[in-house]
Amino acid sequence: MEVLRIENLKKSFGAIKVADAVNLSIAKGEAVGIIGPNGAGKTSLFNLISGNLAPDAGKIYLLGKDVTAMGAEMRCRAGIGRTYQIPQPFSGMTVFENCLVAATSGAGKSERASYDNCAEVLREMHLLAKANVLAGSLTLLERKALEVARALCSEPRVLLLDEIAGGLTTAEASELVETLRGVHTRGVAIVWIEHIVHALVAVVNRLVVIDFGAKVMEGDPAEVMASAEVKRIYMGMEAHDAA
Repeated sequence: MEVLRIENLKKSFGAIKVADAVNLSIAKGEAVGIIGPNGAGKTSLFNLISGNLAPDAGKIYLLGKDVTAMGAEMRCRAGIGRTYQIPQPFSGMTVFENCLVAATSGAGKSERASYDNCAEVLREMHLLAKANVLAGSLTLLERKALEVARALCSEPRVLLLDEIAGGLTTAEASELVETLRGVHTRGVAIVWIEHIVHALVAVVNRLVVIDFGAKVMEGDPAEVMASAEVKRIYMGMEAHDAA
């Protein structure tokens, strides 16, 4: 079953193309990674999908419904959840209150109807013991986990993860990867932008490469990472360096 489909998506800022006729399809429960150099248009693509940015052309479909004209709030209610590179919790609220806000605003449920799901998500993200702690006092790993938890509390059908492992130590990134594997098994489709490639390929089953706003390659993660073209545009290596 197709959850998300992007057709011929285009967006430019002057002469700079951040989305150059991008086509992408995400199936239910699939985990797809997106890689590319800085400035390739990865976060802009997320902003287009989530409704934070309007496309110049193209269509976005969620569960077969055209959501291109929908704003970010309505897309969240429809089933598109996302995180941000820099966690943005309500620092003066507790961890549990942060999740309640996500559930009531994002999923459109009452607080009472959201309690059990919020508690379950916090358990899944290893944050239940911190439920009554102010979000502003969390460590970076905990804030990253809360960012994912808040997105999950909006009950998404597809979850956009924007460099969620960035800034973490190797051990912390590994811990987060294990947690995200659990999220994937619950059937939520994941689209994940990440520069820490070893974390990414531990979860995703397909890689998409973007450069200058255009999709240049997609396929099996091992095959994509072994490609001379990917090494050239993503890692700055010439083809003969891979020999």
